[in-house]
Amino acid sequence: MGDCLSIDEVMGMVPQQEPFRFIDEILELDADHIVARHTFSKEADFYRGHFPGNPITPGVILIETAAQASVVAFGIYLYSLETSREDVAKLLTIFTDCNIDFSGAVMPGDRVQTTGRLKFFRRKKLRATFDMTLDDGTIVCSGELSGMGVPR
Repeated sequence: MGDCLSIDEVMGMVPQQEPFRFIDEILELDADHIVARHTFSKEADFYRGHFPGNPITPGVILIETAAQASVVAFGIYLYSLETSREDVAKLLTIFTDCNIDFSGAVMPGDRVQTTGRLKFFRRKKLRATFDMTLDDGTIVCSGELSGMGVPR
């Protein structure tokens, strides 16, 4: 049995930092799912070029947002259920592949909620399904993401 980490401990172990952290808070976290939120700052640098005069959040940034919640943070938590905090700290959880369907747009200032659900976790490899929604419930993208823990 491992050291079950708290939400605050998981947030503290997510390696991505500003300006490339796309998790503001984790609302729910257990062995089956994670729910996290992020608000896209209107001042984010990527909006200057995507697209001038009509900015929209790039799809690759939405994938990164989903991966940080559904693979990185969720993977840290799941690995903590099997091992010690010290062993969790020795791994870097990286995103490896995805299959995503986009169905909406995220504009500057929008807040998204990512819900990741466990598909499998074994040998430090995680696959999760996810949905990303706006505050009004509109689904902007969904799919499957995978990642794995590698030594730091």
